[in-house]
Amino acid sequence: MALEGEEECDFSALKQLRESASSNPDDADVRFNLGVVLWEKGERRPELRHEAVEHFMIAAKLNPQNAATFRYLGHYYARVSPEPQRALKCYQRAVALNPDDSDAGEAICDLLDEGGQDNLMIAVCREASEKSARAFWAFRRLGYLQAHHKNWAEAIQSLQQAIRGFPTSADLWETLGLAYGRMGMFTAALKSYGRAVELDDSRIFALVESGNISLMLGSFRKGIEQFQQALIISPHNVSANYGLASAFLGLAKECVNSGAFRWGASLLEEATEVSTHVTSLAGNFSCSWKLHGDIQLMYARCNPWTEEARPGQVDEISFKSSVSAWKRTCFIASRNAGRSYQRALHLAPWLANAYIDVAIAADVSLSFKESAKDDWSVWPIAEKMCFGGILLEGYNDEFWVALACLSSNAALKQHALVRGLQLDVSLAVAWAYLGKLYRLEGEKKLAQQAFDRARSIEPSLALPWAGMSADADVRKFEQNEAYECCLRAVQISPVADFQIGLAKLALHSSCLSSSEVFAAIQQALLHIPHYPEAHNLNGLVCESRSDYQGAVASYRLARYALKYFADETSESHSDDISINLARSLCMAGNASEAVEECEHLRQKGQLDTVGLHIYALGLWRLGKNDMALSATRSLASSILSMEENLAAASISFICRMLYNISGQESAITSILKMPKQLFSSSKISFIVSAIHVLDPNNQLEAVVSSSRSFVTSREDIISMHMLITVGKLLKSGNENSLGIQKGVDHLRKAVHMFPNSSVLRNLLGYLLLSSKERGYLCPATRCSSLDLSDYQKDDGLKSAYEIVGAGNVACYAIGSPNQKFPLPTCRRQCYSGSGAIQVLQKYLHQEPWNFNARYLLAVNCLQKTRAEKFPQHGCHVVERLTAVALSDQNFSIKDVSRQYQNFQLLLCAAEVNLQQGNNTECFRLVRSALSTSLHSNHLFFAHLLLCRAYASEEDFVNLHKEYKYCLELGTYSHIGWICLKFIESRYGLQDDSTVLALKFEDCSKDLKMSWNIWTALFSFVQGLISISLGDFVAAEEFFSQACCVPDDESCFFLCHGAICMELARQKCESHYITRAIRSLKKAKDTSADPLPLVSLLLGQAEASLGSKEKWLVNLRDEWFSWPPENRSAELLFQMHLLSRESSHGDSTMRWILRAIHMNPSCSRYWKFLLKECDDSLI
Repeated sequence: MALEGEEECDFSALKQLRESASSNPDDADVRFNLGVVLWEKGERRPELRHEAVEHFMIAAKLNPQNAATFRYLGHYYARVSPEPQRALKCYQRAVALNPDDSDAGEAICDLLDEGGQDNLMIAVCREASEKSARAFWAFRRLGYLQAHHKNWAEAIQSLQQAIRGFPTSADLWETLGLAYGRMGMFTAALKSYGRAVELDDSRIFALVESGNISLMLGSFRKGIEQFQQALIISPHNVSANYGLASAFLGLAKECVNSGAFRWGASLLEEATEVSTHVTSLAGNFSCSWKLHGDIQLMYARCNPWTEEARPGQVDEISFKSSVSAWKRTCFIASRNAGRSYQRALHLAPWLANAYIDVAIAADVSLSFKESAKDDWSVWPIAEKMCFGGILLEGYNDEFWVALACLSSNAALKQHALVRGLQLDVSLAVAWAYLGKLYRLEGEKKLAQQAFDRARSIEPSLALPWAGMSADADVRKFEQNEAYECCLRAVQISPVADFQIGLAKLALHSSCLSSSEVFAAIQQALLHIPHYPEAHNLNGLVCESRSDYQGAVASYRLARYALKYFADETSESHSDDISINLARSLCMAGNASEAVEECEHLRQKGQLDTVGLHIYALGLWRLGKNDMALSATRSLASSILSMEENLAAASISFICRMLYNISGQESAITSILKMPKQLFSSSKISFIVSAIHVLDPNNQLEAVVSSSRSFVTSREDIISMHMLITVGKLLKSGNENSLGIQKGVDHLRKAVHMFPNSSVLRNLLGYLLLSSKERGYLCPATRCSSLDLSDYQKDDGLKSAYEIVGAGNVACYAIGSPNQKFPLPTCRRQCYSGSGAIQVLQKYLHQEPWNFNARYLLAVNCLQKTRAEKFPQHGCHVVERLTAVALSDQNFSIKDVSRQYQNFQLLLCAAEVNLQQGNNTECFRLVRSALSTSLHSNHLFFAHLLLCRAYASEEDFVNLHKEYKYCLELGTYSHIGWICLKFIESRYGLQDDSTVLALKFEDCSKDLKMSWNIWTALFSFVQGLISISLGDFVAAEEFFSQACCVPDDESCFFLCHGAICMELARQKCESHYITRAIRSLKKAKDTSADPLPLVSLLLGQAEASLGSKEKWLVNLRDEWFSWPPENRSAELLFQMHLLSRESSHGDSTMRWILRAIHMNPSCSRYWKFLLKECDDSLI
């Protein structure tokens, strides 16, 4: 019914249009509208379209500018009454009138495309695009045509314009990506392909092309994702499978170059599966077999050996089976690579590269073959295949180099390399291999020249650098220079031969324990586990890093490799491996097995001097002292026949053994009996000096003095000074303390001779800090060597970071970069440039595992927070640092130093909680600190903190109890007694005020230099307490006692002068004024910097005695004593008084106005202002 109603409406509309056309025959719009209705009705009744065309024809005559009329005429001649030429003309007319008409444009392009008239189609589209920027159909068709004709630059412009009109067209984005890619604009191409995939996720071409571009850019992971996404759409797509295998291969190469061999091998296994699938899909493509061969060959070269029983006991059978299985796996992979290359060669015999691939695969396969023996009667396959490639491309210089590398004939090698250089004289790799050949032939001069030529042409080539390190004797290189050259070669190309050479050179250049050598030898073992030398060198590297268990395992593996996989020429290394194994066993604490190894060598007659060292040491560690002494005597009997270095080492060893077995006196007696010429070595000098340090009778004084003349190198001299310092500390001290002052005196002389020695400077700083002398804090931090660019950790010594951190805790002015107060808080003003906290942060950043660094940073942050009066953010920082440090409980109970650090951290956290009002947490932390097993000297401070906590809660019973605990425990720290004195006086805890004074005096007995300043400081504290109690007379007496200290402190004199001024004001006695003037003058004279308030008080005192001129002079001095930002209102008022005496007018008003501006609440200033105003009116 609905359709019938709709047809009735359409019929009525058609009837009206026909009537309008009859009544208005010359109305073009009526004719056109009637034609459109008839055309649309013609879908069901084709005869109506003929009628529609008649009306279109009339409309075109009446209005020839209506493009739509010609479009419909074109549709009629193209679809209803096929007349292509007339349709083409109609469409051309429609496009000419309206270039934006996409229907007409697409229709004319379709007609031209069917006729194969591409040039005419391009002309039509270009004309339309030039007429209108919105002719998007023209830009789209033009872009497609230009891309089809590979006019990529023009296609990009057309497609970009077309996308503005069709932004959701996946075809346009895909074609634009193709154009970008062909123009080398890969990033833009990836974006275009990505947009196409977003619009239509089934675009396999876009995914494959994106993957290929990612491979070209080296983004292998991204390429793998794109190819895998393409394979989800089409699992059997050859291009996607081929690209995925290539991506796996590229990523595997990246992993191998970075040292991740196991990861690379796993990627190659996945690549093998994909490439095998590619060969099944496209077995007649040579490139698919070539890719499969490349993957297999790469796998054969990088597949790492994995040891199954590495951590535990090394099993001989498992080692043999694992190495054999590894070699078998690599052999099969290389053989499969050769077969794949042969298949590729069969499909494309005209490709010369295929011959070289077969040759390389054959050579690699031969290297992994179990019984690889040269048969000189058979021409090697590798050489034959190389000649095959050369026959096809004799002009290819790389083929000649490949022939030289794969051939075993020296003459053929030289001929091939020379021929390659004739083709390209700048071929660096040919020069490098020619140098290697010359070196093997003994022509070292020619080899040197060839290597130099190769390095000058291509500095990034590894072989010339390795050749330079191998020819170090010819080039007269130092050991370190040869090591650096070989290290450069290893960094460029991590080849096992280069890595083995690096480890050998490191033996003689003190770099054996470096991370570079360790990583190199570990990587070498992954590729040559059947080389005994590699395991032996790995053992030496482990020994240098104090990993003796690892060294033992490596030496045993070296022995197994020597037994099963080495040839006859390697049998000579068996004794060296046994000696190394015995040494490592002895160092690892397994002396019994070490002795067994040595006895086995002695039975064979192969126990040399080094073996005797180990044998004697092992026997001594087993408690067989008689046998150890017998072995030592055997060693001593052969000293005269030894070379110089070995003889020195043997004498040093004998002295140490005698000292440990027979005692100090026996060792000294034996040393005195030795011929003097035996002590002509620095090694012996160190041993003798070490024994002399421990001898209080100085029996070896003459021997030590003569032997020290042979200590000549800078490092040895510095080490000797450190040993002498130890002697000074021990011999000038007593049972309870070291003679630190003597050690400091000697180190000062040594630092004067070696000012750049960080070891001496840090040791001096440590000793200065260890002494309890107050004046040593600033020199301790000043002499420490902080070099962030060349940081080295000296085992057993305190680093400069630790010294600066500890010094800042002892005196906060050392590490504070900003001066907070207007007067100097430290006489020496040892401000560090960046602050101790910044230094410690860098220290912790360098060694985040270092507990000492975290501990020092925490206590320094507490020091800073205390100086800033405990702001909230500072407290949170300290809480976080202490919480992290305390969470690390991995330490021994016997480690007293670590227990003390934990104790201090607990007190730091408790102090922060106390300042924040969290007393409950404070009590918990302090009780946890008291549970540590430390000396009572340290526990004193925990009870002192409890005193303050109970005082904050006004719990006087527990406060008195903790006070008694502090008195009972005592401390060696003066500041502890001073703090307790303040608590005692404030809360009236002790009736007898002399108890603390006696405790403080006992604490100062051990001090030789600064006892007087501490005594003066205690008197000063008593003076402050007297002031708080209102007893100014007693305060003046205490301040007078403090001023009697020889080490003048200007602050003491300032306080004494101020209290005398107050007493003079209260009692009106002139002798107090005299005392004040005397003290204030001393304060002014002894202060390194102008001290605020001193000149002001001194001027007032002088004015009290009637000296107006001195008052004026002192007021002027007072002005310059203050920093500009700290000048107070009172100072400005005093300057007002000064100006009244020297001038009149506005200058005097200026000072009083500034004073009122700074302190408007002072009525005295307003009174003077009114007086000034009245005077000015008069």
